[in-house]
Amino acid sequence: MEQASVKTGTDAYQAQTKRYIYLLFALQAIGASSPPIIISLGGLVGETLSSNKTLSTLPVSLFNIGLALSVLPIGFLMARIGRVNAYTLGALSALLGGAIASWGVISGSFGLFCLGCLLAGCYAACVQNYRFAITDYVARPEQPMAISRIMLGGLLAALIGPQLVIWTQNLLPVPLSASFLSQSLLALIALLFLWRMRRMTAQLAAQQRHLSEQLHQHETLLAPPRSLREIASSFRFIAIAVAGLVSYGLMTFMMTATPLAMLHSGHSLSTATLGIQWHILAMYAPGFVTGRLMTRFDPRKICVTGLLLTACAAAVSMVGNEVIWFWSGLILLGVGWNFGFVSATVMLSSCYTHQERLKTQSLNDTFVFGTTALASLLSGQMLHTIGWFWLNILVFIPVTIALGLLFIQYLSERNQLAPAQ
Repeated sequence: MEQASVKTGTDAYQAQTKRYIYLLFALQAIGASSPPIIISLGGLVGETLSSNKTLSTLPVSLFNIGLALSVLPIGFLMARIGRVNAYTLGALSALLGGAIASWGVISGSFGLFCLGCLLAGCYAACVQNYRFAITDYVARPEQPMAISRIMLGGLLAALIGPQLVIWTQNLLPVPLSASFLSQSLLALIALLFLWRMRRMTAQLAAQQRHLSEQLHQHETLLAPPRSLREIASSFRFIAIAVAGLVSYGLMTFMMTATPLAMLHSGHSLSTATLGIQWHILAMYAPGFVTGRLMTRFDPRKICVTGLLLTACAAAVSMVGNEVIWFWSGLILLGVGWNFGFVSATVMLSSCYTHQERLKTQSLNDTFVFGTTALASLLSGQMLHTIGWFWLNILVFIPVTIALGLLFIQYLSERNQLAPAQ
């Protein structure tokens, strides 16, 4: 009788967890629709509003800076007021940021436009954290599939974001102003889903406690949680964090520069925007198989594959200035990001205990998106100073470093296991 009760409770919990994954999928789709607007138009608007052309990608950089600077504060807030409340504050910042960026375009103010992009970055930090939210409620072996399903929300974002740019670019008298106002609309929709998330997490937490009591599986603390310094000094964490930041940083580095490079090569804004759309589709479409691949193979192998694909993207982009080479590079870059970053996210769970999860996740994302902010800032400057060809050459350096660290980690773990074998 007791076993039947436990099974019923477990089945109900698993069904609720699946619904929670769908909710996070929807939030991911909505939240990930906003960055393509800034990435597609930020450099173009920046080039128009700024008198210094080397600062054309500053709005995109400030978006990434806002993301990077918000990661640790959001982690702090989540530890004290919960994930949902922190996510809600992020959505409110996007609501305000979209309105300010739109007004910056209308008034011709580069400063206001940059401020709006910075606030949008605060919300993006919350969107990036959605992939970790499911780890509170699923066991580690199930996390690769769960994380991959949530990240698939980016597929819808790949359609929604670029299409919003195309549909709204001339909707108001001042071109492109409505495109940034659409970010506020997306944030408003996200707030409605976050209201549902509040109720669902309360139900999941209650079911989780009930099952724990039934199974007598209260957590035993074998050791106190480590400090951030101890976690950051672990070579495993360093290798995995570097793999994640190289995967994301190089993707941003290339994706920020590519639309400008296409425009400088004589291609239209619509062609550049569609290239970004293909790129974002390539970022998230592999999510249908990434989870299964990580379950079948070592996630480290998937990560290595992603880094090698990123290097291939740079090689293809150097071939010529025709649309096919720009788009092919963007597609390879997207697939490389998916394999590299998603697998690094899964591997990160081996670096912390349940008590250490929030601060370790925040620390990792601070490194990742701090690097991403720097990459987006440097991409515009390097495009104007060293050109498109040499910008692609630089990609091979961090890829080599990340691959080397993963290889050293592999050798270290194999040597540790050798005596036992």
